[in-house]
Amino acid sequence: MSGEVRKVILETIESALDAQLRAVRRLRRGEQDPAETAERAPRKRRSNMNIVENLLIEAGQPLHITAIIEQAKSRFNQVLDRESLVSALTKRVKRKDRFVRTAPNTFGLRPPKPLKEDGAVT
Repeated sequence: MSGEVRKVILETIESALDAQLRAVRRLRRGEQDPAETAERAPRKRRSNMNIVENLLIEAGQPLHITAIIEQAKSRFNQVLDRESLVSALTKRVKRKDRFVRTAPNTFGLRPPKPLKEDGAVT
């Protein structure tokens, strides 16, 4: 075995043993492995449409696309692309899904469907 190959192999083994030793020490102290904690932590991802819906619910009135984008950035630290968002909202409006257009580039929430007397949605 050449000297360079031997050196690489020994460095690799040393790194692996070092990582194992740190893991054992962490377990002895009662700490959790950061990788396990990250795997178990629930993800707090929101779709763009859910962000818009939440903003509109809280506003209680239709909002212009500029206001939606600004609030998404400040409240959820989420940068939304204007053209993509307008396109997605327009598609939802045409499908009568959650949103309505109240003015140019201004969107609101579609009113909930009324219930029939038997509790079914009309």
